[in-house]
Amino acid sequence: MLIFFFLLKSLAELEVLCTHLYIGTDLTQRIEAEKALLELIDSPECLSKCQLLLEQGTTSYAQLLAATCLSKLISRVSPLPVEQRIDIRNYILNYVASQLKLAPFVIQALIQVIAKITKLGWFEVQKDQFVFREIIADVKKFLQGTVEHCIIGVIILSELTQEMNLVDYSRPSAKHRKIATSFRDTSLKDILVLACSLLKEVLAKPLNLQDESQQTLVMQVLKLVLNCLNFDFIGSLADESADDLCTVQIPTTWRTIFLEPETLDLFFNLYHSLPPLLSQLGLSDPGNYHEFCRFLARLKTNYQLGELVMVKEYPEVIRLIANFTITSLQHWEFAPNSVHYLLTLWQRMVASVPFVKSTEPHLLDTYAPEITKAFITSRLESVAIVVRDHLDDPLDDTATVFQQLEQLCTVSRCEYEKTCTLLVQLFDQNAQNYQKLLHSASGITVDMAIQEGRLAWLVYLVGTVVGGRLTYTSTDEHDAMDGELSCRVFQLISLMDTGLPRCSNEKIELAILWFLDQFRKTYVGDQLQRTSKEQNIVYKPDCLVQIPTLLLPSRVYARMSEVLGITDDNHVLETFMTKIVTNLKYWGRCEPVISRTLQFLNDLSVGYILLKKLVKIDAVKFMLKNHTSEHFPFLGISDRYSLSDFRCRTTFYTALTRLLMVDLGEDEDEFENFMLPLTVSFETILQIFNNNFKQEDVKRMLIGLARDLRGIAFALNTKTSYTMLFDWMIYERYPAYLPILQRAVERWHGEPACTTPILKLMAELMQNRSQRLNFDVSSPNGILLFREASKMICTYGNQILSLGTLSKDQIYPMKLKGISICYSALKSALCGNYVSFGVFKLYGDNHFDNVLQAFVKMLLSVSHSDLLQYRKLSQSYYPLLECLTQDHMSFITNLEPPVLLYVLTSISEGLTTLDTVVSSSCCTSLDYIVTYLFKHIAKEGKKPLRTREATQAGQRLLHFMQQNPDVLQQMTSVLMNTIVFEDCRNQWSVSRPLLGLVLLNEKYFSELRASLINSQPLPKQEVLAQCFRNLMEGVEQNLSVKNRDRFTQNLSVFRRDVAEALRSEGSSEPCSLDMMS
Repeated sequence: MLIFFFLLKSLAELEVLCTHLYIGTDLTQRIEAEKALLELIDSPECLSKCQLLLEQGTTSYAQLLAATCLSKLISRVSPLPVEQRIDIRNYILNYVASQLKLAPFVIQALIQVIAKITKLGWFEVQKDQFVFREIIADVKKFLQGTVEHCIIGVIILSELTQEMNLVDYSRPSAKHRKIATSFRDTSLKDILVLACSLLKEVLAKPLNLQDESQQTLVMQVLKLVLNCLNFDFIGSLADESADDLCTVQIPTTWRTIFLEPETLDLFFNLYHSLPPLLSQLGLSDPGNYHEFCRFLARLKTNYQLGELVMVKEYPEVIRLIANFTITSLQHWEFAPNSVHYLLTLWQRMVASVPFVKSTEPHLLDTYAPEITKAFITSRLESVAIVVRDHLDDPLDDTATVFQQLEQLCTVSRCEYEKTCTLLVQLFDQNAQNYQKLLHSASGITVDMAIQEGRLAWLVYLVGTVVGGRLTYTSTDEHDAMDGELSCRVFQLISLMDTGLPRCSNEKIELAILWFLDQFRKTYVGDQLQRTSKEQNIVYKPDCLVQIPTLLLPSRVYARMSEVLGITDDNHVLETFMTKIVTNLKYWGRCEPVISRTLQFLNDLSVGYILLKKLVKIDAVKFMLKNHTSEHFPFLGISDRYSLSDFRCRTTFYTALTRLLMVDLGEDEDEFENFMLPLTVSFETILQIFNNNFKQEDVKRMLIGLARDLRGIAFALNTKTSYTMLFDWMIYERYPAYLPILQRAVERWHGEPACTTPILKLMAELMQNRSQRLNFDVSSPNGILLFREASKMICTYGNQILSLGTLSKDQIYPMKLKGISICYSALKSALCGNYVSFGVFKLYGDNHFDNVLQAFVKMLLSVSHSDLLQYRKLSQSYYPLLECLTQDHMSFITNLEPPVLLYVLTSISEGLTTLDTVVSSSCCTSLDYIVTYLFKHIAKEGKKPLRTREATQAGQRLLHFMQQNPDVLQQMTSVLMNTIVFEDCRNQWSVSRPLLGLVLLNEKYFSELRASLINSQPLPKQEVLAQCFRNLMEGVEQNLSVKNRDRFTQNLSVFRRDVAEALRSEGSSEPCSLDMMS
């Protein structure tokens, strides 16, 4: 009785825990409940508590907690004993069979436990039987029971299929693929056949679908079939949403199933037979509609247009698809994301027209213009509804708009005359209405908002069809039409800019920038030079006709010359730059317009031909001499601008500096004049930094300066130009300017908005891109630069560690991002070849030692999981470690044992990451360490006096490895596992350290080899033994380049041969998959 009382008390406590965990609103109680859950899983009473919750729990949440605990318990890396897992599986099967009234989410959670047990134990053998594969037979017992039992059986198969397909990245991917492949070959086909037979029964003897349980059964069977077909048959791990996922790679043994007409007919018959509730109301359901659109898009992916037109029903099908597309476009508010797939189909169809050799009509010249017209008119008609009903404006989702327009550009060029005529008519009509509203006295009304929205769409569409010239065969007449349309947009630009700031509309401005960019890509600068020299190829069904196009671009400007006086691309560039200057003057408070304008300026400044033309334009000369907040408000420090808006200043100064460099040469006075606004800002900060000042203003000024200077430094890619900046910033004023930035980092270290731009500036200055930092032999510039970087990194490192523990959502922006930038800067310095680091020790300068100690301190404050979880951090840390192991092994060997263990562990964990940049850097770092150790052992008997220090360093490393032998052994296992079982994408990189590891750990390598061989069936053991003998054939006991290359060649053959040997199609015997255990 006393025991029963204690059980009830324990049950009551657990149910309170469930309430807090699943439906509680108090965050503190929920956190405490999560901690209690972890303690429960780790306690030896976990299984008994779970059984108590399942059998005596009074709420569904109690049963859910039990299922959650069991799931976590059986998912541990160290598994429970086989007998215990069998007992858990059998208990759950009996439990769900007897408790038919459980909540659906409880059934789902318990069945997931069964699926995980089955997957993780798929290859486990007891008494010569695969004990966890009996689940299929157990499920068939459920299918013979009531409808409720049948539902549970189908759910078990469905969850098992899904679980087998699910990749657990915490475990070796090779193990997952081996299990999934075995499940595919032994069970999946039978499951699909079973599901199809159940569906046939539904058709042959219709169930009472008014009954909710029988409806659920049909839905679950359909879900099971879908899971079978969604299985990753070939291990491609394709993204389900990707456009190229167009073919289900079913096994050849399934061929007969799909070749039988009855299989496909089954699903069509089901679709027509099932009531609307189950068939999801046809295409009126967004999910069905979306999948149908994806299906249509895949038609062209799987078949060539030439094949499609040969099908007898093609004319009727293409007509129906066109009508469906037009209807879809007209209902723009319904499932807007699905339109992408329909436009993809038409884009690919139209793009294929020039390559069709069949005489059968493709009919696209009939339907493509209708599709284009439907898109244009539907978007214009949507504006009034959006404005009057206050709906979300599709134009606000620029990513989707751009994607759809890029697809439409190809479609619109088919029968271009029709599209051009429509756009001209609509543009003229809407422009006239807009002008009338401008001159009316009513001010901004709903009508004005509607008219501005329509004009924005029309400008986007004109830019789209002009840009389509690059994607489709074009003629002189088409170019003349482009000129006709472009005239109207340039006139609108003039009208809008004349009325600034009173007459302004952000959406029209963004549309105009889209148009200008499309026109630039098609008819300006480098593209113009290419098209004037190429020949335009006109495709006809029976031949290719080449037509000279030397005068092609002039047809674009014919109409523009008459109306606007724009005769060539030089005049267009003047218009571009005038528009850019206007935007930067009047749109300073609108970040989207400023950002897009500066991106357009940046794109213009990339091509050399354009740069030579741009610097002659008055607007450009004005910008180069007047880049201050007085003329361009976005360069100001007013608190009206968000600190995040300052990012665009980097783009501005990058483009501006490219323009400056065109004719600058070595004119230092001109460079000083250009830098004058920044000089004034620095001098202002220098004067007031120690006085009473408005802290926010100085901080904003520093952030702006750091972003401006980074943009300038990024654009300076020659030694001469970079030296001018270096002299301005460091040499001539040393150390006046840089200590300001250092003090700012010290003062505002807890504000990433301030520290990040300053650290990024320092990282950019350290970049020896195009050998721009190769100073003269007598120059101290490289050392001066490194000293300042060292001070900055040390200051930041010491300050950032004072922040203490940070929450998960704060740790990256507040700490890890800055550390990753510091590591990038340090890596650039170590690999830049502009500093002789031996000089520092020789002359007693501690800046190099200090920055290395800061590196260690920051590293130890980061967990191994964070190193790999945050991509930017891992891609800066591991290449830095590679530089340190290559050139500074004395530093590595002098690390304290715990620090060295941390570094080596980070390498070991990085070897298994999917990021090839990280894994390759880990391999290289490991190779340097192993080579250093191997050479030390080889020279151990020869200790000349001059290498005593190096010998001591090598001895320290050797002693550490002897104290921690598992470190290199673990990495040997990881690399061998990668070669034998994983999809090794950087095999050459893996092979380099592996030879050294094998030579240093011959005994352990022999044990690994024996373990793999002995784990295989007897017929395969000799084959694998021969593979290992071939691996070391001709390989000597040294690490010379020739010997390494020999091993690398052998390893390539070894990997191929072992893969063939381990391929066990139809094998019923277990196979060890993990050499790391």
